[in-house]
Amino acid sequence: MQTRKFRRVYVWELPVRFFHWINALSITILAVTGLIIANPPAILSNKEASDIYWFGTVRFIHFATAYVFFFNMIMRIYWSFVGNRFSSWKAFWPFNKNMWHNFLHVIKVDVFLANEKKPDIKDISIGHNSVAAISYVILFLLALVQVFTGFGLYSANAGWWLPKMFAWVVPFLGGDFIVRTIHHATTWLFILFTLIHVYLVFYHDWLEGRGEVSSMFGGYKFVCDERLKQLVEDEEIEAPKDEEALEIIE
Repeated sequence: MQTRKFRRVYVWELPVRFFHWINALSITILAVTGLIIANPPAILSNKEASDIYWFGTVRFIHFATAYVFFFNMIMRIYWSFVGNRFSSWKAFWPFNKNMWHNFLHVIKVDVFLANEKKPDIKDISIGHNSVAAISYVILFLLALVQVFTGFGLYSANAGWWLPKMFAWVVPFLGGDFIVRTIHHATTWLFILFTLIHVYLVFYHDWLEGRGEVSSMFGGYKFVCDERLKQLVEDEEIEAPKDEEALEIIE
């Protein structure tokens, strides 16, 4: 039995939390409306078409949300250069020894549920673990695919200069059919990622009990003193000023 003292550490800044929830809501709306646009249900009615303009409303919601998604992504990129170390672009950079060491640890312990005889204190993740960081890089690339293909398809009917900047995408990729197929397939990859992401967040919250879920509302996680001491000594973070601590018996 070992007693460890956990302290509150401010990890996710307010803008990051806003970006996260705006992104989550946008992806949900875009996926739902996008699937309806891809395969609109037949609705029989004796009303005039002007009275049942539901499909036009769905398209408007999809296009409006696409703008929200795009500008939210731009702001998140900006914050990766001005935010704290947990939201910095460096936290997602996979080409360093520590990240790959942590990647193997997460795969071994979290995915294959294996036990390590001598766990490394450095493998206690405060922000994103390495698997999550790499998955977010992949998600960002998928988001770029959606932005380019989505605005490319919309450019022919758009009156604003922004979507028209992507008019070259459709002819470059070989026509509307191919672009729509890529856009539709990437939507399903977003849905798959979301399902896995939600499962792993709740799984880590249950496995580690360090506030994984609540941190995206309040910004704080609980981190053991040993890990905090190491980070402060390595000058990766400042010593936490919050004196609130939680003693956990392991």
